[in-house]
Amino acid sequence: MKHLLVSVATVLMLLITVNANANNLQISNVSKASINMTDDCLMIQFDISWDNSWRTSTAPYNWDATWLFVKYRIDGGEWQHASLNITGSNHTAPAGSTIYGVTDGTGVFIYRSANGTGTNTWTSTQLRWEYGTDGVADNAENIEIKIIGIEMVYIPQGSFYLGSGGNENNHFYEYPTTANPYIVSSENAVTVGTANGNLYYTSDNSYAGDQTGPIPADFPKGYDSFYCMKYEITQGQYAEFLNLLTATQADNRYYSTTSYRYTISGTHPNFTAGAEDRACNYLSWADGTAYCDWSGLRPMSEPEFVKACRGPETPVVNEFAWGNTNIASSAYTLENNNTANEGIATNYSVTEGNISYSTTDGSINGPLRVGIFAAHPDNSGRTTSGAAYYGIMEMSGNLWERCVTVGNPAGRSFTGANGDGALTTDGNANMTNCPDETGLGSGFLGGDWDYYSYVDCTSDRNYAG
Repeated sequence: MKHLLVSVATVLMLLITVNANANNLQISNVSKASINMTDDCLMIQFDISWDNSWRTSTAPYNWDATWLFVKYRIDGGEWQHASLNITGSNHTAPAGSTIYGVTDGTGVFIYRSANGTGTNTWTSTQLRWEYGTDGVADNAENIEIKIIGIEMVYIPQGSFYLGSGGNENNHFYEYPTTANPYIVSSENAVTVGTANGNLYYTSDNSYAGDQTGPIPADFPKGYDSFYCMKYEITQGQYAEFLNLLTATQADNRYYSTTSYRYTISGTHPNFTAGAEDRACNYLSWADGTAYCDWSGLRPMSEPEFVKACRGPETPVVNEFAWGNTNIASSAYTLENNNTANEGIATNYSVTEGNISYSTTDGSINGPLRVGIFAAHPDNSGRTTSGAAYYGIMEMSGNLWERCVTVGNPAGRSFTGANGDGALTTDGNANMTNCPDETGLGSGFLGGDWDYYSYVDCTSDRNYAG
């Protein structure tokens, strides 16, 4: 968009653009609504819409949302993270929506204010940018703003089980009986060890973890409520992230290849993704945590992964994220390849869990578009869409979920602190008590397109520690 033309030098001059590289999310018609130079704040107005939205007061008692945050730069300088007002009512939420601010001002959530399903379409939404907090002067000129949205799912507070009672690798259980799942009923510290009633886990390979503890009270154990991204990070989202870093940061966060359906190419600040809605492979732990920190988010913990998949339901032995052991077993073919409408052309199962793993990947040879199974016309619910209990997609298969492990001290020191929107000069995350760029303290859960199905099970910890 062009500069907003103004005649008074003491009014911020803005160039406003949009990033909405998430599945079916659209942010448009962005403009400056008003400015308050006494309080040093600016209202940014826009329209927002996305598909497949819901809010329900029956099981699973949750809703989806979009996490909104703002980046800005002055005179073509480095992009900075904008401080938004922390009180939801100080923003403008259209009828039918709620805006919820967070205490550190890194962003806001917007979601339905009442039960319903379908497409959200909200016009004249306004966010209050506290530009004075960020040290921006009233008479600053040539300020460029980007509004960025990430679709999220709310996970309510509540108890849940670790382990299924099955034979998954390195699985959790309540000592001494490996067939007894362990119930997480609070965020209190958890004792790990060989005494009756303790949390423990088998050690079937070298990636189980150290089988010690305790897991501290500050470690996020999944009992408390939290938000999780609805989809895996897409290649379009990651390309835009690279473009908004410095050249040095982007160089450390970019991996150049054309293998396995990876389509990000170019040079800073003009990276592009040939398949914007495809899940982004080739991300290291350092890449993922940098993206989280830059967005004001954080990685999930092992127990949170299980809670997000299973919810409060009684575990099913060897179940997948959709809550049973039924799994598609014929190789898919694709239609509309490399587009936002990439879909399954053949062998979509109408009775079993659809998932991208070694058997169904066939000749595709890489990850799929996020949300691809839910978008199929023959989708009939949680199983055929491959959805987790709360509506999160691709928690089994497609790409590994990188989580903070309980299996070593570097992981157990994690306190769940969110990112502040800024990275180190070399492009690494700097979240407090989060496993660093070496990856020590992290693990792999949920499986991917190139592995056998057993690692896709919710309770499988084959590479968790």
